[in-house]
Amino acid sequence: MPEPTPIELVDQLAQLLDIEQIDTDLYRGPRQPGGVGRVFGGQVIAQALQAAQRSVEGEKVAHSLHAYFMRPGDEDHPIIYRVARDFDGRSFANRRVVAMQKGQPILNMALSFQAPADGLHHQFDIPAVPGPDELASERDLREAIRDEVPEKFRRFFLRARPIEIRPVNPRNWFKPVKSEPVQSSWFRVVAPLPDDLALHRAMLAYATDMTLLGTCMLPHGVSWMTGEVQTASLDHAIWLHEPFRFDEWLLYTTDSPWSGHSRGFNRGRIYAQDGRLVASVAQEGLVRRKRGSD
Repeated sequence: MPEPTPIELVDQLAQLLDIEQIDTDLYRGPRQPGGVGRVFGGQVIAQALQAAQRSVEGEKVAHSLHAYFMRPGDEDHPIIYRVARDFDGRSFANRRVVAMQKGQPILNMALSFQAPADGLHHQFDIPAVPGPDELASERDLREAIRDEVPEKFRRFFLRARPIEIRPVNPRNWFKPVKSEPVQSSWFRVVAPLPDDLALHRAMLAYATDMTLLGTCMLPHGVSWMTGEVQTASLDHAIWLHEPFRFDEWLLYTTDSPWSGHSRGFNRGRIYAQDGRLVASVAQEGLVRRKRGSD
């Protein structure tokens, strides 16, 4: 079977995030084509954000979301999203979304929306790192270690993806070494998107679950690909500061101030190439050593 083109890959992602309304404030999220096992957490976050965005009228735009994962999603079933309209004010609106499979909640999310407003402004500067044109893509880096990839992981590890990542400091997933809990990557979708900024926000939300949890594993020289640790997202928060396009390069810089008690805490900042801080992210995840891996 021929490999999908970049346009086809991005169209598949857009279709994945194009949830179906099945009743008032009730939506169905499609399954990932060819998906196997556990649903990617970023997919559930992005689809829940889409459900909430479609319940808000007027100029109000999502500026923050806070989600808790309760159960792993199953790729064999679609996900149902129920939206509660908790508040609609002049400047702000609040929504709650529960994602469900087989009658059980797998995620709950609270979101806030705000009408456009001016205010005091400051931000942290964008880190001084090489630009995306100076870096190799993650896919090329993965191809370079093709022979080190166990056969059971090879198809998943090397497949074409709708989001291109160019890491500033590449790592070897199968031969991890201990390093500082800080990393940066440029990322964007691999083909142009329409001028639907709600879709851009949803796709960015999808992508924020990439690379983030791995940051807290860097000081310990472990990787989920080596089979030493069990990992899962526990919660996820995103603050959307400025408008952006996700078909243009964004810098995702992450750090992990702490890990312990089988949990790791991670933070992220997302910058446009012009230096604007467009979003911030925080996540705590399960990072548990498997028995016999010490």
